[in-house]
Amino acid sequence: MTEKLTLAVIYGSARQGRFCDTVASWLIRELSASSVFSLTIIDPVRLRTSRGVEKAIDPAEWMERKVAEADAFIVVTPEYNHGYPAALKELIDSVYEPWHAKPVAFVSYGGASGGIRAVEQLRQVFGELHTVTLRDGIAFPKAWSKFDAAGNLYKPDELRAPLFLMMDRLTWWARTLKSARKTTPYNEIAA
Repeated sequence: MTEKLTLAVIYGSARQGRFCDTVASWLIRELSASSVFSLTIIDPVRLRTSRGVEKAIDPAEWMERKVAEADAFIVVTPEYNHGYPAALKELIDSVYEPWHAKPVAFVSYGGASGGIRAVEQLRQVFGELHTVTLRDGIAFPKAWSKFDAAGNLYKPDELRAPLFLMMDRLTWWARTLKSARKTTPYNEIAA
């Protein structure tokens, strides 16, 4: 049996009353039966609230460990004012080398654009971190009209094919890059 890969789902918003919880919960429900990935969550809200509760937690060390342990990432991001949220930028920028040679996929949401402008900006940021960003992703234009009050999609079948495609490609990249990192550590290539 093949060892499970670790997939980190990154919440992109820290706003009170955020819609990110609805979108991320849908994604996590869809991925929960995965035989390929074990899921872990990186949430700026959890990180901020844990600072005062657990004195032993260092946010930078916690983030570095979470990114280092992950084989792949899905960023669930809203689009705020044609960009991605500051809380997401803070999470991303708190770590450097652990991002290297790992794949990143996107699930975005927002108004008419569905968050695609935020994703395009994130591609530039993740490119600088030596990740591989996937072309295939999920976008929810007018996201609040796609889900019922319980967080269920009104038309779930419409997104299954794009989600499966994104996950198949993310799996391929995650396995390929994990194998490559084991063969030759990325930081040794240009050393």
